[in-house]
Amino acid sequence: MREYTVPAVIELPTTGGLSDAVWANASSHPDTAVFSRRTDGGWLDITAAEFARQVTGVAKGLIAAGVQHGDRVALLSPTRYEWTLIDYAIWSIGAVTVPIYETSSSSQIQWILTDSEAVVAIVENAAHGAVVESARADAPSLQEVWQIESGAVDELTVLGQQVTDAEFDKRRTAVTPADLATLIYTSGTTGRPKGCKISHANFLDELGSAVKMLPNLFNLNGASTLLFLPLSHVFARIIQVGCVMMRVRLGHTADVKNLVADLGGFKPTFILSVPRVFEKVFNSASQKAHSDGKGKIFDAAAETAIAYSRAQDTGGAGFGLRAKHALFDRLVYAKLRNVLGGKVDYAISGGAPLGERLGHFFRGIGVPVLEGYGLTETTAAVSVNLPDDVRIGTVGRPLPGVTVGVAEDGELCFKGGQVMIGYWKNDEATAAAIDADGWFRTGDLGEFDADGFIKITGRKKEILVTAGGKNVAPTVLEDRIRQHPLVSQCMVVGDGKPFIAALVTLDPETVGPWARSHDKPDDIKILSTDADLIAEIQAAVDDANASVSKAEAIRKFTVLPTDWTQENGELSLKLSLRRHIVMQKHEADVEALYAK
Repeated sequence: MREYTVPAVIELPTTGGLSDAVWANASSHPDTAVFSRRTDGGWLDITAAEFARQVTGVAKGLIAAGVQHGDRVALLSPTRYEWTLIDYAIWSIGAVTVPIYETSSSSQIQWILTDSEAVVAIVENAAHGAVVESARADAPSLQEVWQIESGAVDELTVLGQQVTDAEFDKRRTAVTPADLATLIYTSGTTGRPKGCKISHANFLDELGSAVKMLPNLFNLNGASTLLFLPLSHVFARIIQVGCVMMRVRLGHTADVKNLVADLGGFKPTFILSVPRVFEKVFNSASQKAHSDGKGKIFDAAAETAIAYSRAQDTGGAGFGLRAKHALFDRLVYAKLRNVLGGKVDYAISGGAPLGERLGHFFRGIGVPVLEGYGLTETTAAVSVNLPDDVRIGTVGRPLPGVTVGVAEDGELCFKGGQVMIGYWKNDEATAAAIDADGWFRTGDLGEFDADGFIKITGRKKEILVTAGGKNVAPTVLEDRIRQHPLVSQCMVVGDGKPFIAALVTLDPETVGPWARSHDKPDDIKILSTDADLIAEIQAAVDDANASVSKAEAIRKFTVLPTDWTQENGELSLKLSLRRHIVMQKHEADVEALYAK
């Protein structure tokens, strides 16, 4: 196995846990605003001292309810301030947070409650509460259920008034880095979800290195971020922990429809997102410009941004390119930066490949996207591009203390303090994922260069093998096609078939303006067979095919009349394709592509 190691830069503490930062902040910076809550009147700041007081109140309530050290507490809610408050309260008494996505099905919720043996649950609303109550018969450990919207925080605080400060402090100081902090259940794209056992030490190892390597984000005076990704996912969770650790002002919103307004009001200095959101920002801006008759200006601005970014890697832009860039900065780029709130210096991307073109575009407009790589099993990132050490098209170098390896079959493997303890009550799955030497097998294919920069080349289980024996990585083609403004999703098919083909869905937000500008009906079902629209998608397919060999190229495609969504099960919560679900639902469409 080829290996590359980055030496560690921190020494892990031997005592304490994640919640210690709450009391450290309250002691050293009691009046510093560490959170902002969205209210009807705007964003309301919460100081470090006030947050510590609220965490103590909820934690005492959990103690009064009988939650013991090591007990599991289920938390079912979209991203909001109370999510973070309750998470830290759970950690402060040595209990274990079990996040559940609010979009999970009743059977998934039932499985997680049963498998984790959660003793209490905190949910957002009555609808969530009803689903949890329906699972009681199969979850005998479950006792109390509280609802955030019905006053769970106040109820727990009142309940905990009988618990003394001494009793709480005894519980809090008993927590150690080796203790389990959370059970995060995988999305379950294959089989039942597995609970990843992540300790306080896993988080501390990850963040201890990350905040040192990313001072431009976490140590910046006035640093802030607005979380809108699900906190049930480890990606948002690790940022939450980093913000609390470094007193970065943190806001929450799950209202994606009003995200632009929230970003404008909050004005974060950095954001984190998944590639699909960056694609949507670019595609929506492009389509709007074309609909308003300013398409040529936007296209020229985009090419200039990309060229300007590329020039940063080859000695810098010349006078002519700098002049064009300055002009488009006033005409186009400043408006795009304002969409993100106007103060964003950096963005962090993970969950799927961003694509080289988009990476250069966003750096070119003044919002460098720091792409990284990690999984739930690695407590989020094991590698990341740094502000002063970026190679666009890669997911960066390993974080300090991490070793990356490439197995003989091309699978990426990692060692480091971020790697989970194992899967909950599933030794067989643990042994399959982590070998005797401590290597975690990711299931992703990749490579790294002489400097340790890692490139993801595909998914081991998603490699298609055509009838002619050609191995094809579908994500290379899919990522390029999704960059077209009219495309929402794309899935490449062809396993065991004579050639490669694709299913394509349309983006409802951009198709409407395109249809109106072309004097066509604003109806996706009609447009999916429209000759002019098909020609647009063909251009995207041709562009994607230019990046692969003839044997790997897409020969046929079909445009579907409906998009794929999380609600219908085709997309995971990080907006990646659940291929087996899509294949089940569109078996007839796939077979039609190969019909003679």
